Amino acid sequence: MKLYFMGLCGTAMGNAALLARAAGHEVLGADAGVYPPMSTVLADAGIALHEGYDAARLEKLAPDLVVIGNAMSRGNPEIEWLLDSRAVAYTSLPALLHDFVLNGRQNLVIAGTHGKTTTTALTAFLLRANGSDPGYLIGGVPVDPPTGNHLGAADAPFVIEGDEYDSAFFDKRSKFIHYAPHIAVLNNLEFDHADIFRDLADVQRTFSHFTRIVPRNGWILLNGDDDNLRALGPLGWTQVARVGVGERNDLRIVEFTEQETTVTFGLVWKGRRWGNVKWSQPGQFNARNAAMAALAAGLALYPDDPTKLKLDALAQFRGVKRRQELLLDLPFLKVIEDFGHHPTALAETLRSLRNRYPNALLTAVFEPRSNTARTKVMQAGFTRALGTADEVFIGAVSRPEKLKESERFDVEAVTEHLHTQGVTAHTAPTHAALLEKIRATVLKPQEKLQVVVFFTNGSFDGIIPAFVKAAQT
Repeated sequence: MKLYFMGLCGTAMGNAALLARAAGHEVLGADAGVYPPMSTVLADAGIALHEGYDAARLEKLAPDLVVIGNAMSRGNPEIEWLLDSRAVAYTSLPALLHDFVLNGRQNLVIAGTHGKTTTTALTAFLLRANGSDPGYLIGGVPVDPPTGNHLGAADAPFVIEGDEYDSAFFDKRSKFIHYAPHIAVLNNLEFDHADIFRDLADVQRTFSHFTRIVPRNGWILLNGDDDNLRALGPLGWTQVARVGVGERNDLRIVEFTEQETTVTFGLVWKGRRWGNVKWSQPGQFNARNAAMAALAAGLALYPDDPTKLKLDALAQFRGVKRRQELLLDLPFLKVIEDFGHHPTALAETLRSLRNRYPNALLTAVFEPRSNTARTKVMQAGFTRALGTADEVFIGAVSRPEKLKESERFDVEAVTEHLHTQGVTAHTAPTHAALLEKIRATVLKPQEKLQVVVFFTNGSFDGIIPAFVKAAQT
């Protein structure tokens, strides 16, 4: 089948296209901006990638099916031609994945407000380390496993990141509703994506719908320490296991310690010691990600006794790019990039950095970029999280013209409030100007170690590599 992907350079779309190519389909597509790394990966795989959207070109290419990414909307010339002509069938990415990849597989679907990408990578990594050939689709760029997608053996589990965001402009259901979970992992649940969800109850509703499609011989693994998940109820139609630090959890994380380069913890399954972990991934949040991944992989391979899964490989797990990724490691300066764009994610990462570098000057640089972060919905939460740093730089709000001033994240108000809390805070009208302020402030002689962490779910207009380069000279 000839498949045409709209929005091909997106991480999820690109990895799904590579899966389709591996399954034997002819694959091509387009994007408004053809950019690496995905453009390079696609080109290496022999997938034709067109710049921009052109209805006449699409008609001439004559695909059998068009896959429409959820970033696409009405007004796009190719979408309007598809709707006007009805000449070519179209579908959403999640529906394509269900029909072409997930149908008939034992699917491990990793959901939650935070930690989905890392936990998906961890689950695939552990399955591979324990002799399985799983399929997987990771919504990021992992270091381990070595690729973001793999079909795997037909009789092996398939691990997929289960996003609660909507599927397409014509299908407002959450993506994970399409993914036919056998094992559903619910890492955590908070209000997010204010552009499509009204409130926390609305998010809980879609998670509840997700749990209801887990079969009775499947499993729901949930964070037993999370009040918002407990509110979903008993989930009595399938098997349930709870994971966390509390004593009522079925899988407990115990004896957690964190130092600059090493984290250690133990796992206890229903009162019985499963094993000890010593690895380099920061924070208790990543220990929980590992516990979730281990239990999901263990139940997939050894449903009668998941503790048969060996945990030794975790010591070699190198993580996912842009998730607490150490970009520069000098005796006097550490530079870290993190995908964080929710107050809880920022707070957890900053807490971990405090544990790792207790005597350092901790600097947080934040770009209000996501559809929720650039609004006032979570402004108070971001202010509290950033207030745990010693110094803060906040970039300009992304796409401010798309928001009313009354709805827009108020950078000046946040910096002023941080000043009243004793936190030095800066902003600038452009990211280029912000970079100059960061360089002038950070790249001067310091009496103690400085740790700088950049938080963004975008490119931050390239100031992160620019700062790293400046720091190296």
